[in-house]
Amino acid sequence: MTFGATIFLAAAGVAALMLQGGASDLSAAQSPTPTGAMDRAQVEMIVRNYILEHPEIIPEAIDRLQAKRMSSIVDRNRAELEKPFAGGFDGAKDGDVVLVEFFDYACGYCRASLPDIDRLLAQDKGLKVVYRELPILSDESGEAAKASLYAAKQGQYGRFHRALYAAGRPSKESIAAAAKKVGLDPAALASGMSAGDISAEIANNLRLAQSLQATGTPTWVVGDQVLSGAVGYDALKAAIAKARAARN
Repeated sequence: MTFGATIFLAAAGVAALMLQGGASDLSAAQSPTPTGAMDRAQVEMIVRNYILEHPEIIPEAIDRLQAKRMSSIVDRNRAELEKPFAGGFDGAKDGDVVLVEFFDYACGYCRASLPDIDRLLAQDKGLKVVYRELPILSDESGEAAKASLYAAKQGQYGRFHRALYAAGRPSKESIAAAAKKVGLDPAALASGMSAGDISAEIANNLRLAQSLQATGTPTWVVGDQVLSGAVGYDALKAAIAKARAARN
C-alpha cells in the first residue's frame, strides 16, 4: 500500500467518525441540504478542511489503521503462532497469556532479551512463552535452529536454548558444547537435525513472520500486539498485562 493510499484510508476513517456524530460542531456550520443530510461534496470539504487544520491526526490514524490490520492478521494465525513445536516453550503449559518470540541465535538483541524473559517467567506463573526459530542471519543460525528443535523433541529445549546462548555465536563448536552440556548424543543430534518435521517448522516460521511483516529479530506477539526489537522488560510486561486484561 502506498503512502497516498494510506492517507486516503485514514481520511476515510475520519469522515466515518464525523458522519457518526464526531463532527457535529463542524457540520452545524455548513449549510444543510433540504433533507437535512450532507451530500458527498460537503463531507469531503469538511474532511479536507479538518485535516488541513489538524494534520497531527494523520500519523495517529495511520497507526490505528495498521494496528487494526495487524490484529486481524494475528487473529487469523493465532492457533499456529501459539502452538509450540514439541517442547519449544517455557512457563505454564496452559497459560492464560502466550508470549511468542521469533528469534535467531545469532541475534545479539535476542540474547540480550533472554534475562527479560526469565524475569517475566519467574514473576508471572500464568505466562507461557513460545519460541519460534527464525534463522535469517547466517547459515550457522539455521544449524543452531535445527539443533534447538531436535532438543525440543527430546524434552531438553529450555536447557539447550540457554546453553546455546551462553556458548556464544552459533557455530559447530558452540552447538556441540551446548549439546554436551544438556546430555544430547552427538550422533543422534547430527542425524536428527535433518528430520522433515524440523525443516517444515522452520519454513512455517518464516511464512508466519512474513505474514506479520516482521523485519528482524526479535519479533514478539502477545494478544493482538506485534512488537519489534529488544523492547525490554517493561514493554513486554505492559503488553502481557494488556493481553490479559483483554481476555477478562
